[in-house]
Amino acid sequence: MGSRLPRLVFVLLAIYATIHFSSSYAQMPELVASHFNAHGTPNGWQTKTAFFGAFIAMTVLSIVIGFGLSAIIGALPIRLINLPNKQYWLSPEHRGATLEFLKSYFAWFSCAIYLVMIVFFDYAVQSNLHPENPPAVSHLWYTLAAFLTFVIAWLIRMFARFGRPPRQNVGS
Repeated sequence: MGSRLPRLVFVLLAIYATIHFSSSYAQMPELVASHFNAHGTPNGWQTKTAFFGAFIAMTVLSIVIGFGLSAIIGALPIRLINLPNKQYWLSPEHRGATLEFLKSYFAWFSCAIYLVMIVFFDYAVQSNLHPENPPAVSHLWYTLAAFLTFVIAWLIRMFARFGRPPRQNVGS
């Protein structure tokens, strides 16, 4: 599993978000509802410049999480890395494959985080553009449920991969 596909997916999501949100920027009021309670009622406001600036900052943060974290892990001494059976997985003969797996894995995680961000920011944009007919808040709950399912599967795969070293063939 290489990291090229998730990088491409992330770039496509970023292009979509740039086009989608830049087309909405001029239509937004100067003061936008930017935070909503569990029922979709606005309970926090900010300027549209700060709102879109926050989206850009969160985009950068998701890039750091997905694409920078694996590089940081690769540069850390083994004693600072919290990974099950790290002596095996980060030994010189397995370190390259382990870091490549983590690079791809965190890149997919970044794509999932970014997709959730896009859905939530779009909810806020649509709620501001159409306050008389805001989108259904249930879409946000479905998005959170899907993300939680993704995270659980992501963690299960991570622990399945690193939970124990593969068995060595015992002598012939």
